[in-house]
Amino acid sequence: MTRAMGAAMRRIHVGNALSAFGLGFTVPYLYVYVAQVRGLGAVTAGLVLAVFAVAALIVLPFAGRAIVRRGPLPVLLVALVTAAVGALSLGLSSGAASVLVSAAALGAGQAVMQPALATMIVDCSTARTRSRAFAMQFFLQNLGLGVGGLIGGHLVDPSKASSFTVLFSIEAAMFLLLVVVMATVRMPRSPRVAGTPAPSAKGSWKQLTGNRAMVQLCVLGFVLFFACYGQFESGLSAYGVEAAGISTSTLGTALAANTLVIVVAQFVVLRFVERRSRTRVIASVGLLWAVAWAVAGYAGLGNGSQAMATAAFVSTYALFGLGESMLSPTLAPLVADLAPEGLAGQYNSAFALVKQLALALGPAVGGPMGASLHGPYIVVFVLCSLGITVLALRLGRQLTEVQDRPSTAQSLVVTQGGTAPAGQSPAHA
Repeated sequence: MTRAMGAAMRRIHVGNALSAFGLGFTVPYLYVYVAQVRGLGAVTAGLVLAVFAVAALIVLPFAGRAIVRRGPLPVLLVALVTAAVGALSLGLSSGAASVLVSAAALGAGQAVMQPALATMIVDCSTARTRSRAFAMQFFLQNLGLGVGGLIGGHLVDPSKASSFTVLFSIEAAMFLLLVVVMATVRMPRSPRVAGTPAPSAKGSWKQLTGNRAMVQLCVLGFVLFFACYGQFESGLSAYGVEAAGISTSTLGTALAANTLVIVVAQFVVLRFVERRSRTRVIASVGLLWAVAWAVAGYAGLGNGSQAMATAAFVSTYALFGLGESMLSPTLAPLVADLAPEGLAGQYNSAFALVKQLALALGPAVGGPMGASLHGPYIVVFVLCSLGITVLALRLGRQLTEVQDRPSTAQSLVVTQGGTAPAGQSPAHA
């Protein structure tokens, strides 16, 4: 990594922390703000949360093409300004229509930030440093979300709409501050696909869907996000309250335990996973999460005391956090290494799209099951976790040795004559 790349990476990490800090200010309080503070009811509040997902699904396919054609930095700056406008207008909105439009702008901006920042990390890292760079990104995101949520919780007063206006204004200010920080980044020149100044949307998507390893990774990613992140604040929390008798304060403790494990374990875990097979690390996460769901089953279906149920439920979130810390230096770098030169933005956007689909469907499926079908709910997600293990091991057979275990590379440059499987582009540094 050159000195210029290192300087750019430091600013990118500052950007990740600031964006997460801003999101942490408002995301936990959106429902209360819309339904109670603005008096728009539970239906409108639910629509606002749905609009976030729909906006992401609409813009992400176009974001990938824009990143490939224009580069990640201009796309990120537009996304930040859009998110800032959405956050500020959301804090000033009092009617259902204006709240929904503002939420759409904020959701679209947030969605595009993810692949843009990920592509910037790819452009400013090498195959050997990429896992550590993405681990740092995940660490800072969780730290920013946790600190932002903690401070935001002390600033808001449900009886005063003005306190929420201040909260959303601070979030908008964070995004605009990030615009200033990121505008100073000097990105290395991104490579383009040989022979074409800019790939067409149809051509790049066709190339992506023709990459068997990437398609399998997207399927694996969907199951990962569906079985974990898609359940945190929906099915698993409903299950905890209804089946295990968990209080709302204990739900907060469980989420805090999840964040604490990530923050504490991230770089300890990194030393363990960065020299091992990526697909086997992912497979082990599936086994770990199967254990986590079994522990959750004991919390709600076992015959132990309430104290034991509470401890088991909090432990479930902690085990999920340990698995997340294993995935952060594994999944995103693998997406980058599967992308042909010049198409990292397209691949990052496609993977972000898969994540949004899982996060949209996860609560819709898991919420009702967690609230009423307690036994089947646990069984389904234990099976999903074991499915992660199977899918990861199958994916490993589609990867080159360098893609699955980058530490085996003797050089930072992977020649174009590499032996990638049919339909798959060679890994690039």
